[in-house]
This record gives sequence, structure tokens and C-alpha cells, in this order.
Amino acid sequence: MPRKKIKLVAALALTTALISPAIAQVQSFSTAAGKVEITPIYHATAKITAGGDTIYIDPAKPAKVDGKADLILITDIHGDHMDAADVTALSKDGTVVIAPAAVAKTITQAKVVANGETTTWKKWKITGVPMYNINHNQPSGAPYHDKGRGNGYVLNYGGKNFYFAGDTEGVPEMRALKNIDVAFIPMNLPYTMTPAEAADAVKAFHPKVAIPYHYNGQDVQIFKKALEGSGVEVRLLEWYPK
Repeated sequence: MPRKKIKLVAALALTTALISPAIAQVQSFSTAAGKVEITPIYHATAKITAGGDTIYIDPAKPAKVDGKADLILITDIHGDHMDAADVTALSKDGTVVIAPAAVAKTITQAKVVANGETTTWKKWKITGVPMYNINHNQPSGAPYHDKGRGNGYVLNYGGKNFYFAGDTEGVPEMRALKNIDVAFIPMNLPYTMTPAEAADAVKAFHPKVAIPYHYNGQDVQIFKKALEGSGVEVRLLEWYPK
């Protein structure tokens, strides 16, 4: 092989090695309405692109967000989910924000969706799902997340259902979900649940794909191992880039 060609092949191989981890992070799903791509950014922050639109879930520092959003979904009032400055930075004329009422007290332009309510935006159907604590509470006994305050979301697009659980334990409303294609599940103590508890909840509603997120400090391999043989595909992504 000519020397120039050898150098070109080596350069391409190096480039591929450098960019492959980032590419692998982007999750692509086919739907009847076209492709949906979901990119993990940090902790609970994710970006969805579909049909030429950009959607952000819980843009909040230290997640690095850029560009402009067509839709922003916020799950809760805590600082790792709600960041007014990031919402402002991502907004443009026509940007829609959807959030529970507790968030709308700060993000006043938000369209309020409560637990169990459904709204539509373009080709998306968006349903609020309760997220709250049952067993893991503050030392005072008060829950870290009160029932009814925050939303998880089921996002339906082109016949596929994408579930972002938010800060929650494996509550009955989660366990009763049906026909979930992709589920993003939290697991960190003391605020949500253990990896084993998360796996038990996933077994109850059996999504096709389960992706841990909001897991800082937890061993997600425990979650994956607990779901071996269940028929649920577990994908482990990097939500805490260095």
C-alpha cells in the first residue's frame, strides 16, 4: 500500500477512535413518524431530536447545553432539574416549556401539565406521570419528592413511547405503565431508589429498553445484572463525562 494511503488509513482510524464514544452515546430509534435521537448530556439532562425539532429534558447546570430548543420539559423544582438561566438561554421565539405547577411558579412561561394529564405538541403526545418517594425520605420523615409536585413524562412519537421517570421510586403509577419502548430510570440514594429497587420496578412494567440515568455514585452494573434474562435490554450510557 502506498505510504500516503497508509497515512490516510491511519488518520481515519484515529479519527474514528476519537469520535466513536460520542457517537455511541446517541441513541437512535425508528418510529412511524421518523427517527428519534436521544443524547445523554449530564445526570438528568437529555436532548431529543426528531422531525427537525430539538427538545431538552431538564436542562440544568452543570450540564452543557447549547443552541436553541423548540420544546423544554422540566420534571421538578430541584436545581439539578430546573435552571431558569438555562431555560432562558435555550429559548427563542416560539419555544414551548412544559412543566408541573410547582415549576411554573419560577418558570412562569411554562404550560402546566399535572400528573395524569396529557397534552400535545406537534407530533408528540406528552403525559405527566407521578414521581415521588415512598420509602426513602428525609431524616425528618418528609419525602424528598412530594406526590403530585413533579412529573415524569411519557412521550409518544410515531407510535413509540419514551418514558423519562424523573426523581422517583418505583411507585405504583410507574409499575402500571404499559407499552413503554424506552425507559430512563433514576437510581441514587437517598433521593430515588437503589439499582436493585429500580430493576424490580422495571420488571413490573417491562419496557423494551431500559437506560439508567440520574445515577451518580451508584453501581449500574447491579441494575443490569438484575435484569438479565428478563427480556429487557439494558443500555448503559455515560451521564457523568469527565
